[in-house]
Amino acid sequence: MDLTTIFWEVDNFCEQFEQAWSQQPHLPSMSGENQRLRSRMRLSEVMTIVIAFHGSGTRTFKDFYTLTVLPYWRKAFPNLVSYNRFVELMPWCLMLLCCFVNTRKGEVTGIAFIDSTPLEVCHPARAHAHKVFQNQVGWGKSSTGWKFGFKLHLIINDRGELLAFKLTPANTDDRQPVPEMTQDLVGQLFGDRGYISQKLFEELYDRGLQLVTKAKKNMKQRLVKLMDKILLRKRSLIESVNDQLKNVCQIEHSRHRSCWNFLVNLAAGLVAYTYQPKLPSLDLQPKGLPALPPAIF
Repeated sequence: MDLTTIFWEVDNFCEQFEQAWSQQPHLPSMSGENQRLRSRMRLSEVMTIVIAFHGSGTRTFKDFYTLTVLPYWRKAFPNLVSYNRFVELMPWCLMLLCCFVNTRKGEVTGIAFIDSTPLEVCHPARAHAHKVFQNQVGWGKSSTGWKFGFKLHLIINDRGELLAFKLTPANTDDRQPVPEMTQDLVGQLFGDRGYISQKLFEELYDRGLQLVTKAKKNMKQRLVKLMDKILLRKRSLIESVNDQLKNVCQIEHSRHRSCWNFLVNLAAGLVAYTYQPKLPSLDLQPKGLPALPPAIF
């Protein structure tokens, strides 16, 4: 992960955002917010460090900041603050991070995969005593058992790029956020059996998006195109994306002490994923058959 590239893009985005913000007369001035912030560090620097953590592979942010950033990054960030002060600054960049992650979305290619993954906020045995996300999370059941926390809904293309995402309580039906997430999508959307719904299929089909899922055992057999069957088998691509988000970019852990910093880490983890040098993808380019004589073609 190239730190210079990340900072350059983040800093340019912050400048453009501030210019666009200042042109809106009904919005308060961002200079007033910066005065309230009263920090030597710029928000673009805070965003860059948070994004870099999620691409570093370090287990905890405190170790990353105290053992890597403070000793070795002084030349790149001369106005570094203490760890406790930096944690206080993180919520101030939430809006900018949420806007920036939307600029990192991929291209609509006509082939998309949808899935949801649970984000636990604590171990289920400690759910009764959890207070940080009180009244904001719920119980949900996945293939690995009951989870207490949130649910992250993702849509990716065949290149592994993020197209849409939404955070809901864990007890939310997977089909509920689909219409909102697919507003700008066309082509085919592949999902598991949890997305089976005639009403949802018709709603998406009217907008030029075909929902393709496997049939349940008690459903009547229907004809499916060969290519659709192949792509349904390749739906595990989005499982690889979920695995990278959780185990490489570390969007899930049980050490959150603030709702705002939880959202900052989630947005930064999504951004860090888009900067991975190689994303999980499908090779759908047609291949020639050089072993066969040209006359066959």
